[in-house]
Amino acid sequence: MRLAHTMLRVRDLDAALTFYTGFLGLREVRRKPIGEEATLVFLTDEAGHYHLELTWNHDGRDYELGTQFGHVAFHVDDLEAVVAEVEAAGRWYRRSKPESSSRYIFVKDPDGYDVEIIERRPDAG
Repeated sequence: MRLAHTMLRVRDLDAALTFYTGFLGLREVRRKPIGEEATLVFLTDEAGHYHLELTWNHDGRDYELGTQFGHVAFHVDDLEAVVAEVEAAGRWYRRSKPESSSRYIFVKDPDGYDVEIIERRPDAG
């Protein structure tokens, strides 16, 4: 597995982008609307190997410091092999929807944090 991204929920997408791109020097590599629910913006550093996902929910919700952390994500080449291991261990998991552009599962770590495991697309390098 290779570390893929960390997700943070943000209250104000423009302010967050000004901070992460303008001040910290990250660059936006992808923006993905999730219907009417949210917008995901992926940022990366100079090397481009690791991403920060900023998630802005459109419903105006607020977060207390600490509750905006979402999940850590890992890339794998063979998601079904991981699913077989998860099932053999009797762990709960949630799979991506069939119509999703990505194939992934979410599992919980021992403390209840979400861990996303994403099958790397062949064009992802």
